Amino acid sequence: QVQLVESGGGLVQPGGSLRLSCVASGSGFSLYKMGWYRQAPGKQRELVATITSSGGTNYADSVKGRFTISRDNAKNTVYLQMNSLKPEDTAGYYCNGRFRNLDSWGQGTQVTVSP
Repeated sequence: QVQLVESGGGLVQPGGSLRLSCVASGSGFSLYKMGWYRQAPGKQRELVATITSSGGTNYADSVKGRFTISRDNAKNTVYLQMNSLKPEDTAGYYCNGRFRNLDSWGQGTQVTVSP
């Protein structure tokens, strides 16, 4: 079981970059499959990117080539580097960790992409 806290969101201009961080507390972070999800108001929460315990990654088509998920197990942290941001990336971004029957969510961090 881990507790997740996201940070790094904010207001950024289109084309800009932002790096989100998710810090996990508790045991077993390195065993978790981690992911970033996002949810815009009135919209379904959608998968942005995942990274396995061994470092394998998957991305939503909408962010491929622009976003990079990574993890630093020594720091119990997963990152989402977001480049070439678009207004449609505006959403609350949520960190998720899964291991066996465990499923943890952070509280989210807001990303707003606007001129």
